[in-house]
This record gives sequence, structure tokens and C-alpha cells, in this order.
Amino acid sequence: MALFDLKSLNSALDELQTERGISRDSVVDALATALAAAYRREYGKRGQIIRATFNPETGDMEFRQAKIVVDNTLVRQEGEESSGEEDHRSRFNPEQHIMIEDARRIKRDAQLDEEISFPLESQEDFGRIAAQAAKQVIMQKVREAERASIIEEYGEREGEIVTGHVQRFERGNLFIDLGRATAILPYDEQIPGERYRQGERVRALLLRVDEGVRGTFIRLSRSHPKFLTKLFETEVPEMANHIVEVKGIVREPGSRAKIAVFSHDDHVDPVGALVGQRGVRVAVVTSELGGEKIDVVEWSEKAGDYVKESLKPAQVLQIELNEEEGRATVMVAEDQQSLAIGRGGQNVRLAARLTGWKIDIRSMGGEQIAGTEEGGVKKEVQPTDVEDISEPVSAFEETKADIAGDDNEAADGGEKNEDAQPQDRDVADEKVDDQQEGDTKDGEVDVDDNARANTGSEEEAAE
Repeated sequence: MALFDLKSLNSALDELQTERGISRDSVVDALATALAAAYRREYGKRGQIIRATFNPETGDMEFRQAKIVVDNTLVRQEGEESSGEEDHRSRFNPEQHIMIEDARRIKRDAQLDEEISFPLESQEDFGRIAAQAAKQVIMQKVREAERASIIEEYGEREGEIVTGHVQRFERGNLFIDLGRATAILPYDEQIPGERYRQGERVRALLLRVDEGVRGTFIRLSRSHPKFLTKLFETEVPEMANHIVEVKGIVREPGSRAKIAVFSHDDHVDPVGALVGQRGVRVAVVTSELGGEKIDVVEWSEKAGDYVKESLKPAQVLQIELNEEEGRATVMVAEDQQSLAIGRGGQNVRLAARLTGWKIDIRSMGGEQIAGTEEGGVKKEVQPTDVEDISEPVSAFEETKADIAGDDNEAADGGEKNEDAQPQDRDVADEKVDDQQEGDTKDGEVDVDDNARANTGSEEEAAE
């Protein structure tokens, strides 16, 4: 009676290869290792090295005992004591070792540390304990093979966009089912304000693949700057063909982003390529990011032109550069100052991060309206490479352990926030008549606000 049902065995091998990506050879090697463990448990002696081979086509099994060729410099004979702490020789075991003189009687060219095998009697009847040991070995080998297959497949896709479905929530982290593996979208890599439902389809950047003791961790991100770049690559053929290149990108996820582009072809407008006809292309990317506003500007080698572009949609009248301090003083018209500063200083802040210059905004009257504080902006363009910005593994592990549900809202069901609308890149039509002294909440001046303030002052005077 055969030990294996060969038809069922080969069917299982094909299924493992198709569904889990585990090769037949890996599973056959696991079976051979399991058979050797069962043989040693049932029929072997303590310390024996058993090797087994298995043919899945015929069901034939072969068992052999292996011995390592040694001499007196590698082992101590029985009864011989150690010569001191520097003596690292192991004790001679006749079940594991064979002296080189005896080995050369069997094989003339035998060398030290070489393995010589001897045939053993084949067995097909194994007890319950031996079968259980074989089962554990097979499961362990299959898990190892599956882990290696996942690392090989997803490791090559680092920096690309992957698609999956929300599996579950845990302490603010999202577990995404990618098909063959489960990935983690940490809370700090999510876009603020987004809500997810179980089973919902999610697209994210594959940030890193970590191999840990408990398994393989695939880390995703939706807040990484390169996620925005990859989304544009799927929508803009000129980027996929390397005609248009992204020179810099900065984001405040969920709120606003600026991306600087350059065209290697004089006949291709880089900004128009990303915006698309009537803003179709940028609108698709904005929709995927939950309404995040995107400013597309043209990159320039000239620092002055680059700073002007980075402040769009505001129109710059004049600019002065102080290269020693890395500071740019920008002059704008009074009706453009609110656009140049942005809500809460967001526009000038992102422009400073994009260009690497500290930017001061001044109105035509000479009054400084806003600026980036000394040391508040580093003179570096935010990197777009995954390797340059990803956190170390230890920080990722600490985040997973200590996230502790500070914002359990990320674990509630719900739909993504879709209230925000795509950004209109045209310059706003609003006009500012009077500049009020003092700071406003947003660093912007609104005509209606001035009117309300003047009305309040008249009422106080009347009282």
C-alpha cells in the first residue's frame, strides 16, 4: 500500500502553486524534510543526520544517513579532555562524524567537512507521533515558502500603487486585503478626514515590505508625496513616457499640494499636460485624494522665476533674492496678497517648502504681510523617493504598538469625505478695497469682514 495518494498529492501541489505562488519543488522539498524527521523519530538513533528524497510522480522514497568528514583538528576523541578555552573542537559522535582515514576508504578524494551518505532501509509505516512531527515540518516549510514568495512579489513593487479592500480596523490602523497578502495602512499614513467602510476599495502607495518574526508586514501610504506623483502618472501619458518630469512636490495631505513639473520637449506644456483639457486630469487625481487642492507650477532653473511660479495662483509684481540668507522678498498688489498668503499662510508655506527659500510677502505699500520664520523652513525640496522619507522599522513597530486609539474615528465605518471640490486654478475675482492693520485668523482680508468691522465701530461710537 502506497504511503501517498499520488493523484491527490499532485492536485494539492498544483493548487498551492496557483493560489499561493509556492512552487512544486518547494513543497516536495518540504515533504522530503518531513519524511526524514518522521524516520529519525521512529527508526533513527539520537544524533543521526537523516536525508530523504521523494519522487511525487512515482511515490518512491529513499532514506540515507549522512556523516561529516573530520580529523583530530576538528573533533576530540572519546575520553580526550579539552586543552583550554581556546579549544573549540566538538566531541566526536560516530552517528554524525567519520574520520578522514575511514572516509577515504569509501571515497578516495574525500575532503574535510564533506558529507558522505550511507543508504538506510526504507520504511513506510510511521507512528502517530512521527506523523505529527512530519505535519509540523510541512506546515513550517510551506509558511516559509509562502513568505518568501510574498516578499519577492511585493518587494519588487515598492513605490507603486496597489489596490485592495478594507479588511478590518485596529487602533486606527487599516488592514487591507491585497489578495495574496494583508497590508497595513497606519493611521499616520492616512489622509486626515477620510473615512472607510469594511469591504471598501482602497488605492495606496506600497511604501515598504518588512520581514518580521511574526510574518511579513506590507506598509501602505496615502499621505506620501510620491502617491500623488504615481496618480498623475496613471492619468498623464506624457509623464509615463518621461516627457514631463516632476521636479518637486510638497503636500499637506487632505488640504493642499503643490507640484513642480518640467518638460523635456519644448512643444509640450508641462502644466497643461497635468491639468488636462478643462482640468479633467487634475480633477480625477483630486477626487481620489478626497478633494485635496492641487497647484501645478512650472519648474525653472532661475530661482526668481521658480519662486514666482510657486506662489501661484497669486500674481507677483517684483521679487528680491538674498542668496546669503536664502530669503526671497516678494512684492504683490493689494488685491493679490490674500492669494499669495493663503488660508492660514498655507500657500506661502508650501511655496517655501517647494523652492527651499524663505519667502516674505509685502504689499506695494511696503508693509510686510507675511513671511516664513527664520529656521522655519529648511532649504531642501521635499523628497519624492520612498526610501528617503519612509520611517525606520523601529518607528513603524512603535507606531503599531503605541497608537492606542488616540483617534478611534479612523476605525468607525463611514464614507470618505467628498465635500471638498477640485481647485479652480484661475485667479480669484475678489477685490480688497482697504487693508486693515493687525493679524487676521487666516492672514487674508475680506471686503465683507471690513464692512462688518466698520459697522461695529460706528455702533460703539453711537453708544
